Amino acid sequence: MKTIKIKDLMVPIEEYATVSVEATLYDAVTALEKAQEELDRSRYHYLHRAVLVFDENDKIVGKISQLDVLKALEPKYREMGEPTSLSKAGFSNGFLRDMLRQYSLWDKPLADICSKGSHIKVRDFMYTPTEGEYVDEEATLEEGIHMLVVGRHHSLLVTRKNKIVGVLRLTDVFNEIFQRMKTCRL
Repeated sequence: MKTIKIKDLMVPIEEYATVSVEATLYDAVTALEKAQEELDRSRYHYLHRAVLVFDENDKIVGKISQLDVLKALEPKYREMGEPTSLSKAGFSNGFLRDMLRQYSLWDKPLADICSKGSHIKVRDFMYTPTEGEYVDEEATLEEGIHMLVVGRHHSLLVTRKNKIVGVLRLTDVFNEIFQRMKTCRL
């Protein structure tokens, strides 16, 4: 069987949603919607779920996931540090619900979402990828799978000579593996 390279499965950067660090949350959501509408559905089975963020030098410096968008709408999450690790630490659902009341999370209803979305800057809530979230386009799919699994990432930024040229999405990797499994005789 032919060795699959990362570049064979990646989504080229030109087909991905991108915004400037100076963009607003509203701009990011709009860019994601536009990229989803323009996505070649004959090639990609799944819609994008993230937006890439570039700086004034057109260098990708961050990512925004759907979860990042939701967290950005409630600024008190930033005051709490990293609340997503609490559920993984074994705290009960009751404790997590009590946090909602204790920190007055979501005390201002989503009714003012329009105002929030137009004022929150991407630079204030974007996620900065770590070293383990980059993979070279010439790497094998096995290496990409390993990095996704051990890092528990939903995507990796694909590089060519230290420049980001695409995104390897977990959904596309899973689809490739699933399609190969379907060809096996059980």
